[in-house]
Amino acid sequence: MFELSESTRMIQDMVRQWCDRKLRPSLPLLDSGELLPYDLMRDMARALGIADMARMAATARMQKLREKEQAGGSEPAGVAVTEGGGDFADPMIMMVVTKELSRCSPGFTTSWGVSAGLAGAAVLTKGTADQIERYGLGLVSFEKIGAWCLTEPGAGSDAFGSMRTTARPDGDDYVLNGQKTFITNGPYADYFIVYARIARGQAREDMPVSAFILEKGMPGFEQGKPFDKMGMKDSPTGEIFFDNVRVPRENLLGGVEKPEGRKDTKESLGNERSGIPAMAWGIIEECYERSKNYALERKQFGRAIGEFQAIQLDLADMYVKLKNVENIVFRTAYMQKKGIRDAAFISATKAYASQMAVDCAMKAIQIHGGYGYMEEYHVAKLARDAKLLELGAGTTHINYLTAARAELGLL
Repeated sequence: MFELSESTRMIQDMVRQWCDRKLRPSLPLLDSGELLPYDLMRDMARALGIADMARMAATARMQKLREKEQAGGSEPAGVAVTEGGGDFADPMIMMVVTKELSRCSPGFTTSWGVSAGLAGAAVLTKGTADQIERYGLGLVSFEKIGAWCLTEPGAGSDAFGSMRTTARPDGDDYVLNGQKTFITNGPYADYFIVYARIARGQAREDMPVSAFILEKGMPGFEQGKPFDKMGMKDSPTGEIFFDNVRVPRENLLGGVEKPEGRKDTKESLGNERSGIPAMAWGIIEECYERSKNYALERKQFGRAIGEFQAIQLDLADMYVKLKNVENIVFRTAYMQKKGIRDAAFISATKAYASQMAVDCAMKAIQIHGGYGYMEEYHVAKLARDAKLLELGAGTTHINYLTAARAELGLL
């Protein structure tokens, strides 16, 4: 359970080699915004075979849904999204891919994960056969870029209670009005999964929440410019605006309004949170290995700084945190493979792993001294990027509270 298979190690090596060959040399341009991450995402998907496997899985689900529709069934067919996905159907494979990308660029990992893992997965798991064909195939193969749009300027941790974006039914369309913010890939995405309240004149708190698929260029739909952020600079983030955007009814995710729309959204949030420990694993592993090597190379007072007890204590602390987060990832992959959902575990481990990533990145800077504060030593970038893990997909405080409430049966 706590050891990578030979095939997983091979994929790990492939991803690391691709990062060294393509991603690391591009980091300065990505961080400056001169280069967008999307062509690199497509290159990676082709090089690793992810695009072909994802299309196979999506096509299998689409065909099963069509068979169900032709047979007169109203419920989605019981076919796993990973069917036909080859090696990448194993959750641990995707954890390792996420880890390796995050060693190099957590921002790149974020854009990649949101496009395929949130937007693409939402279409595959909740969409109709026609929606999978029209939008899902392009998203999972990275031919198109996706965004997942929940957060609003006044609706962060209270995403549902404070949501003000509305979709008013009007004939065969819905008319969307509102705004979303902190949207990964927002400035450049092609397809958007947008959550809105269905407005039929009732009080706002009584309006159900549903998801819609929007396309770039729809009249009244505006994509804002990229934000200037502290970290994750290689992951474009921005606002999007809806001014009487007419969305056809067939673009309602799943084809029908669902009273359990909030439940579907929380499942997507849970999937996002489950990927954060793998990102933290990559950040911590890179910081630890760089710090260990630097401690052996850097000499002061006539000997390597790794011989000083203070440095040894910091390295030992980083090692313990690395192994803790690594074990969390193995257990998360095991639970996903078995179909086990544990809200307390997902929220608590997301919060813990995020904190450990920030702590180890700061320790790496301290061990590197003044050099650690310089961008070319990479640990500075990892420290800037790591902080977002404590903020996105629910803040650390919110996730710990969610874990406690789940354990107390209060959710």
